[in-house]
Amino acid sequence: MRNLIGGRWRDSAGATLLDLTDPATEEIIGSFPAGCAEDVDRAVEAAARAQPAWAALSVAERVERIQAWADVIAEHAAELAELERREMGKPVAIGQSFIEGAAAGLKFAAGEALSYGFERIVSAPDGGSTRILRRPLGVTAVITPWNFPVPMVLGALGPLLAAGNTVVVKPSEKSPLSTVRLFELLDLPDGVVNLVLGDHRAGKPLAEHENVQLVHFTGSVGSGRQVGAGAGRMLHRTVLELGGKDPVVVDADVDPVATAAAVAFGAFVNTGQICTSMERIYVHRDIAEPFIEALVEAARDYPVGTALGPLVDGRQRDIVRRHVEDAVERGAKVRIGGEVPDGKGFFYPATVLTNVDDSMLVMTEETFGPLAPVMVVDSFEDGIEAASRSRFGLAATVYTNNPDHIAAAARIPAGVTWMNQWQGGGPERLYEPAGESGMGATGATAAYDAATRPASIHIAA
Repeated sequence: MRNLIGGRWRDSAGATLLDLTDPATEEIIGSFPAGCAEDVDRAVEAAARAQPAWAALSVAERVERIQAWADVIAEHAAELAELERREMGKPVAIGQSFIEGAAAGLKFAAGEALSYGFERIVSAPDGGSTRILRRPLGVTAVITPWNFPVPMVLGALGPLLAAGNTVVVKPSEKSPLSTVRLFELLDLPDGVVNLVLGDHRAGKPLAEHENVQLVHFTGSVGSGRQVGAGAGRMLHRTVLELGGKDPVVVDADVDPVATAAAVAFGAFVNTGQICTSMERIYVHRDIAEPFIEALVEAARDYPVGTALGPLVDGRQRDIVRRHVEDAVERGAKVRIGGEVPDGKGFFYPATVLTNVDDSMLVMTEETFGPLAPVMVVDSFEDGIEAASRSRFGLAATVYTNNPDHIAAAARIPAGVTWMNQWQGGGPERLYEPAGESGMGATGATAAYDAATRPASIHIAA
């Protein structure tokens, strides 16, 4: 695998190569450069050269080019999903559905540029006026995680490109294969989108490059702090979506069996490797017993190797195992799962834990695995309070039929709170993570606000 710089596939200036491992078989399936500052300099320079001509195109022309690429991506969704399966273990059907959704999202996000206020005039009472322009920032950087290689890239690119910026993308070193293929399908002017492969040896110089005006980063809290600090020293913008420990509150008035099935999906899909996976479950005591029984049965619908792919690598599986072992040592009960299966691959079964409390890692630290820890609470209010006790604030989900409880759920400090549906909402959604889950608003016109810099021209009467 090589870097895409200025429209050409180029070898890295660095000599170090990294191996890419299939997490289902533990076999090496490829190699790619570890990255270096020189690679980043070349990519940023290419993006800077391409930016004036790209910004000079009309908004309609940019949108048309981006949307045509989105159509090509949708046609290759199955192929890209197969590459994601090989590099990070996601079942193809799940990967394909997310990629198709991301391609549609790219088209929509780019189309939003057609109605965005890149220019408006405000009249003053004295007969003068102010012309307000939203100008592109210039060169931007997108650094993406390994759990959704293609969708995460596409989710960031639409507003950045449609606003007239150029981009340097660095995918995670754990899953670069599908991103390489994604950019082989690229049909935009040379240098508008560039790809640099590698680990921190590419990520750090990209995040701190003097000519990168915005860094869009998705990843862990620790890495996000470093990215934010580096960009901050350069006085450049950041959009950071970091870790989550998302709570679920289950009220006494819901169907326990149907709700358990919904919670199982939110906890186990993509092997729990989603920033907004359901990682803390608070169920009302009145329905706790049937809910837990149904959740255990629902976990059986996620067998290892089919519905449940492997974790991305051995390190991630060790985190999951350590969280379960810590919980058991502190008094938790394993209702199903909880054991590393024999054989090759970094698999871990769908696991339900009960008798958990806030002394346990599984209730306080991001697990990113197929775990569903359940705490029984005496009231809905207790559930809301418990859900709010976290340094994270990415998303939350609440199941209730009580209008007063629906209103009370807004108190949970989260960027998004879903009521009676996980992952609900559409493009009108606007949010910013709370706490250690990040910073920078996303959705609606917020992405265009972040991708542009306002300037005012005052005209006297």
